[in-house]
Amino acid sequence: MQLAKIGATDKGGVCRVSLTDVDRQARDLFCEWAREAGCSIRIDRIGNIFARRAGTDPDAPSVMTGSHLDSQPLGGKFDGAFGVMAGLEVIRALNDAKAKTTHPIEIVDWTDEEGARFAAGCIGSGVFAGMRDLNEALALTDADGMTLSAALDDIGYAGPEEMGSTSIKAYFEAHIEQGPILEAEKLPIGAVLGAQGQRCFLVTVTGEDGHAGTLPMLKRRDAFVGTAKMTVAINALATTYEPHAVITVGHVRVRPNSRNTIPGQVICSIDSRHPDEATLAQMEADMTSACQHVADADGLEVHFDAVTRATPVAFDPACIDAVRNACNLRQIRFMDMHSGAGHDACKIASIAPTGMIFVPCEDGISHNELENATPEDTATGAQVLLDAMLATAR
Repeated sequence: MQLAKIGATDKGGVCRVSLTDVDRQARDLFCEWAREAGCSIRIDRIGNIFARRAGTDPDAPSVMTGSHLDSQPLGGKFDGAFGVMAGLEVIRALNDAKAKTTHPIEIVDWTDEEGARFAAGCIGSGVFAGMRDLNEALALTDADGMTLSAALDDIGYAGPEEMGSTSIKAYFEAHIEQGPILEAEKLPIGAVLGAQGQRCFLVTVTGEDGHAGTLPMLKRRDAFVGTAKMTVAINALATTYEPHAVITVGHVRVRPNSRNTIPGQVICSIDSRHPDEATLAQMEADMTSACQHVADADGLEVHFDAVTRATPVAFDPACIDAVRNACNLRQIRFMDMHSGAGHDACKIASIAPTGMIFVPCEDGISHNELENATPEDTATGAQVLLDAMLATAR
């Protein structure tokens, strides 16, 4: 709740877009709290923050947890932040109990998980895992043309640590479910088996600028109208797959964005997801075809740039069992489930044994100022995280 005051919005959410001044404030507070808990702090070149509680074996790989502190422009206070704060609570609880672990315990705040500013999600974890090139990531630009590298410099989080210098025994991420399943089942914990695949695109639709008062409708090459038609077409397309796919146009930039000028260009995002890789590939082909059909009919050009290609992810069986065992030992009811959303854990799973712990969120609402989770459920999630990490770190 204290963290949520940073970037707080009128409806109880947060606006803490990555690498802005409010993100800096959240990062500073996390580092302050981690140092008070006896952690050392390291920051790598993409801005990921690592807070480390030493183990008895200085050469042992870390048992890591974490998530992200950045949010959607009108996001909730729990998405991402719960995972970082739960990791901090694990370390505080170990300190209170004067418990020692063979392996170091490490919390990480991954840079720009949300992708709201630089049109590419899970940037920090993707670079750390070697799934995205560091220099290409640093060269990404926001809507104002500022590079990610310059933004890191601006907030003082362009770190010296080389990428991949941290050795990981296992990674656990606690997170709100961001869906309605756990609440509907009246269960406090989800043991996450993996995540569905995701393909995200930056789509450029090009027409021709024109005067809004003088150019007849039939002579127009309106990029915004074309984009709207494409959106309707791919939205209908999503309903044709079983189990149902999800396709979202969530970000749109209209150029020149003037009230009396016909839009000559639109840049938009398309986010497509499905648990089956073959179906996901077919969806991409069908989306491209549907958009091209609209472009040809309206005299427009359309170009797709892939920004994310995430295959369906299966988490590590031993990490999943660690979560299940933690629930069973404390008689906490749980269910196995898949994640419908992408997470930093999906990137880290490519380089280290990984598991996730879900807790319910009210009405399944997320990426929304009204996002909420109860203290009881978040405490239960933190307890399961502690038990799973402690069993692994010993």
